[in-house]
Amino acid sequence: MTADELLALPKGKDRYELVKGELITLPPAGGEHGSITMKITIRLALFIEQHGLGECFSAETGFIVSRDPDTVRAPDFSFILKERIPAEGIPRAFLSVVPTLVLEVLSPGDSVIEVEEKIEDWLEFGVDEVWVINPRRKSVTVYAKDRDPHTVRSGDIIRGSGVLAAFSHPVADLFPR
Repeated sequence: MTADELLALPKGKDRYELVKGELITLPPAGGEHGSITMKITIRLALFIEQHGLGECFSAETGFIVSRDPDTVRAPDFSFILKERIPAEGIPRAFLSVVPTLVLEVLSPGDSVIEVEEKIEDWLEFGVDEVWVINPRRKSVTVYAKDRDPHTVRSGDIIRGSGVLAAFSHPVADLFPR
C-alpha cells in the first residue's frame, strides 16, 4: 500500500499506520494513555503557542517518514518549528515535513521491537527529539540523534532542549493519580 492509498481509505473507527507498505491497525487508546497524552500535550502546546514557536499536531496526524515502500507514522503528539512549515501552509494530505519533537506514549500492547522501530523511523526521518512516555515506569525517555538516550522519572523534571529549552514540567504530574 502507498501513502496515497492510505489517505484515501474511508474514515472509520480504526486508526492506521503504514510500515514499509504494510497497513497496521492501531487499537483505540486506553484511558491511561489518553490522560497522559492530554496532560503533556496541553502543557507543550500552550508553551509552543505562547512563544510563537510553530505548529502542534494531534495523534491522528500522519507523517510520511519514508517512500518506496511508504511508511506513514502517526505519533501521539508532534511539533513542527515554524521555519519548517511550507510557505504554502499546512497540507491537507499527510505531512512530509520533519517534526522538531515527537511524543509516543506506550500502550500495554506495545512490543519493545515496535517501539524501537518507531524511534528509529523518527530519528532517521530527522526528528530532533523523540520523547517516549512509559506509564508503567512513570518515566520519560528522550531520544535524539546526536546524543545518548536519557530517562527522567517521577520526582524529576522533564526539560526541553533547543527551541524548547525553557520548557520544563514535573514528570509525576503527567500520570494519573
